[in-house]
Amino acid sequence: MINPKFKALLSGKSVIRELSEYATERGRKIGYENVFDYSLGNPSVPCTQSFTDAMTDLLQNSNPVSIHGYSPSLGITSVRQAVAESLNRRFGTCYETKHIFMTCGAAGAVAHAVRCVTVPGDEVLTFAPFFPEYTQYVNQTGAVLKVVPANTRDFQINFDAFEEMLTDKVAAVLINTPNNPSGIVYTSDTLTRLADILRSKQAQYGHDIFLISDEPYREIVFSGVDAPFVAKFYDNTLTCYSFSKSLSLPGERIGYIAVNPKATDADIIAVICGQISRGIGHNCPPSIIQLAVSRVLDETSDLSVYETNMNLIYSKLVELGFTVVKPGGTFYIFPKALEDDANAFCMKAKKYDLILVPADNFGCPGYFRMAYCIDTEKVIRSLDVLEKFVREEYGV
Repeated sequence: MINPKFKALLSGKSVIRELSEYATERGRKIGYENVFDYSLGNPSVPCTQSFTDAMTDLLQNSNPVSIHGYSPSLGITSVRQAVAESLNRRFGTCYETKHIFMTCGAAGAVAHAVRCVTVPGDEVLTFAPFFPEYTQYVNQTGAVLKVVPANTRDFQINFDAFEEMLTDKVAAVLINTPNNPSGIVYTSDTLTRLADILRSKQAQYGHDIFLISDEPYREIVFSGVDAPFVAKFYDNTLTCYSFSKSLSLPGERIGYIAVNPKATDADIIAVICGQISRGIGHNCPPSIIQLAVSRVLDETSDLSVYETNMNLIYSKLVELGFTVVKPGGTFYIFPKALEDDANAFCMKAKKYDLILVPADNFGCPGYFRMAYCIDTEKVIRSLDVLEKFVREEYGV
């Protein structure tokens, strides 16, 4: 018999994927250049030439058995060492090889991290707005995801609601900064207060509360924004990272968990993750991609286009009267819809070939997300269409 739990998930298909598929099909009819697709967060800039050169060199000059063979379950040792050294250079930390576990992207990192620090029945808190797939990442472990309501004033943490929900059932707190979908970056003040609360509750409840920090957008931070390294604020932090955005490598599925060296059982968490991988089959990321990435760890693609696009869209949204918090990073912006029902708002936008994502699944009904990882020329053309849509549908 087919597992009914997973069969039931077929009725809950990702709205983002559905809209992206619609945009692709619409593009076949009218030309994709005429569809203003703000649905999917797929990087729009190429990977670095140095990554391509590293891949070429490995393919041409390395032993094929080595570069195409299975990776060790914790990742290639030299790569783990290189990741630790890069973090230490950049953030003044003290990671060692034993604190790094290589994963298939940030999704694989979060999947391992949650299983490592929870048992079935535990609660994991996250903050709205949040990436909808967190529900699957957490609930399919047997733990239960609880969502702290949003602070829509600035999308920093709603601390009053957080403290009410931080009961002794909570084993972990899952954060995402810079944030998908809001584009907001948690400030040093926010992280200091969060860490203080977690330390206090650990002492009160007599058990660890881990902070799982999901950071695939760490390198996409805009000028003048305070973007601290989360693990420096709280000892029990597991940092989940992906090179999908920093190096524009989403299809290569490579990332890691970095265990704060001061965390409880820090020296064995990576080994535990290796055991977890045996049960979920989410193991041994591609060897050649690990090796290539290890050569360009301190580099990024040219990410400047995202700030250019953000400023164009933000200015137009403000001009048109939208309520919107200016993003500090990522390639997302998160305005309030011009009616209470954001789904209805986004359906109306589709008539203008504007593909916008309603945010009910992100924990913020009434808002919508725009993923502006598209060519700037297309962003500019979309602004007149956005204005036409707003004026004709809402008389603004």
